[in-house]
Amino acid sequence: MSSLHRMLLLAGSFALAGASQAGDTFAQTAAKGVRSVRYEKPADDVLKKTLTKVQYSVTQDEDTERPFRNEYWNNKEEGIYVDVISGEPLFSSRDKYESGTGWPSFTRPLEKENIVLKKDRKLFTVRTEVRSKHADSHLGHVFDDGPEPTNLRYCMNSAAMRFVPVAKMQEEGYGEYLSLFDSARPETKETANVSR
Repeated sequence: MSSLHRMLLLAGSFALAGASQAGDTFAQTAAKGVRSVRYEKPADDVLKKTLTKVQYSVTQDEDTERPFRNEYWNNKEEGIYVDVISGEPLFSSRDKYESGTGWPSFTRPLEKENIVLKKDRKLFTVRTEVRSKHADSHLGHVFDDGPEPTNLRYCMNSAAMRFVPVAKMQEEGYGEYLSLFDSARPETKETANVSR
């Protein structure tokens, strides 16, 4: 868990929905894998202290990290990718593919409502920029040269995302997405209770 993620948790930016109605405490709700969060962007001075230089320049200054020299371009592990600042779910490894570009590429977002598309007229052409809705992080660009079924290539910067492996999804509050990976994980006593 990143220091920013811990800081946001401690600062109380996570709001539990329905916990009081059910009588659940924060710990009980988190143990169920329920993540009802108010995604927020911290102040710029907080971001400068918690993000790496590359994460800050990519997410805040719309820079692009180097191809083939970033954390997730060749990641084959099952899980989800969340915004490095807010934790809002963005993409699933199930929609990731090898595009040959050197950046993590996806055919579709995990949660469309967490993605904002904007026209980008830099570099002497018009491209479609991809940003996260709540943190307003620059994530990358989307192109129409991807594979079926969407023909889209969401070409993302690793520095704008944090990877949450399947094994950690429940404890980090992303349990609602575990069913996407049911065929990838062996059934255990714990996963049997989660998936039913």
